[in-house]
Amino acid sequence: MQLIPKLEIKSLSNMIKFLDEERVGRVASIDEQGYPQIIPMNFVYVKNDLIDTQSDTKNIGAVYMHSHPIGEKIENIKRNSKVGFEVDSYVCFLPSYYFHPTDASQADTLYISVVIKGNAAIVQDPDEKANALNALMNKYQKEGGYELLSSNKGSVREVTVLKVVPDQIRGKYKIGQHWIPRYRLKMARNIIEREAEDDARRILKIMGIEIMNNGDLRVIKEPNM
Repeated sequence: MQLIPKLEIKSLSNMIKFLDEERVGRVASIDEQGYPQIIPMNFVYVKNDLIDTQSDTKNIGAVYMHSHPIGEKIENIKRNSKVGFEVDSYVCFLPSYYFHPTDASQADTLYISVVIKGNAAIVQDPDEKANALNALMNKYQKEGGYELLSSNKGSVREVTVLKVVPDQIRGKYKIGQHWIPRYRLKMARNIIEREAEDDARRILKIMGIEIMNNGDLRVIKEPNM
C-alpha cells in the first residue's frame, strides 16, 4: 500500500491507541467465487499477551472478535486464512466553498484509518478464548458489572473467537497536519461557522486546536500521529 508520507501514521503505538479507542472494525474475507466479503465487527486489539511467543509478529499483536460458530465468513476463513481488517473514524466533511467559491471538486474530508493485512484463525485454546472474551468485555463494558469468563464455562466453549494476526499494519490520517498552522486556524474558523458547537469543539480538539473562553483559537498541539 503506497501512502503519501505526510498522511501516513508512522507510529505503531499511535495506531494501536486508535484501535483501542474505536468500537467497530470491518473484516474482509474471500468467498468461494473470489469476491471479498466485508462484515462489521466488534473487536479488541491485544498487544502481546495472547500471542504465541514464537510468532514473528508477536510485537505487533492480534485482533480478536467473537462470532457465531457458523456463517459465510467462518467458511471463508477456513478455506483461505488471508484477510483484511479496517477501522476508520470520520472526523469532518470540508465543503468545497472552504477552498473555492464554485469548484465542487475541492470538497474534502478529515479522517483517521488503520488497515491490517494478515491471517485469520479460529481460536481453539480455551484459555486464549476466555482471555480474548474478557478483553472484549473490558473494552466495551468498562464499568464492570460482570464476572470474568473462565475457560471451562459453557458459553466460552460454544462461542467462536476469531483471531487476526497482522502481516502488515498501516495507518493514514488527515486531521490538518498537512496545513501550516495559520491555514489550519482559518479552516477551524470555517468549521465553527458550519458545525454545531459541540461538534466543532470535538473536531478542533482532534486538529489540536482549542476554543478559548473569549472565542479566540489557540493551537495547543501539532496534530501528528
